[in-house]
Amino acid sequence: MIGALKKQWAAHRLKDPRFAMLLQEQNEELVSVDCETTSLNVRDAELLSIGAVKIRGQRILSSEAFYVLVRPERKPDAGSVRIHGLRPRDVSDGLAPQEAVTRLLDFIGGRPLVGYYLEYDVAILNKYVQPLAGIKLPNRQIEVSGRYYDYKLRQNPDSNVDLRLATLVDDLRVPALPRHDALNDAITASMLYLALKKRGFG
Repeated sequence: MIGALKKQWAAHRLKDPRFAMLLQEQNEELVSVDCETTSLNVRDAELLSIGAVKIRGQRILSSEAFYVLVRPERKPDAGSVRIHGLRPRDVSDGLAPQEAVTRLLDFIGGRPLVGYYLEYDVAILNKYVQPLAGIKLPNRQIEVSGRYYDYKLRQNPDSNVDLRLATLVDDLRVPALPRHDALNDAITASMLYLALKKRGFG
């Protein structure tokens, strides 16, 4: 939970009241989120797409999923296109980053965030969130690779845990969706979270 002092500090720093919902915890649902970007370097990376899906209990609310294409300032280069398949013409009509992130914040609200290597996605989003809201994302974060690591160590304390996404998908027996698509990756992370939750690591 967001501590009272941390919440007061964040509320003081908040520069736009429409983002106050980020500080209102909503623990009855979670949001799995993923971003596709122009680079893996947080400092240089720009958003290309954002995918998110809510988790309620044991259900993934895929019919209410969030997905937007984002128009970057610089065109994605050939290297990044090979990874996620988003060409310059695919994102040229995308939303401006500030509009895309504002819509995402409306979707997330105060819900905890779930993801696979979520720290990267949150760092990218915070490049846009902080100028908009005056604060970084205050939402509680649940890292599925960390939960999986704990799960495997419980089984075998001396094991060398493989944290590659394909390994998690195979070991936890969740459907393998096409990779490097923001919404598919968000749904995959949500399935992994629920699979771990069933094993007592939710």
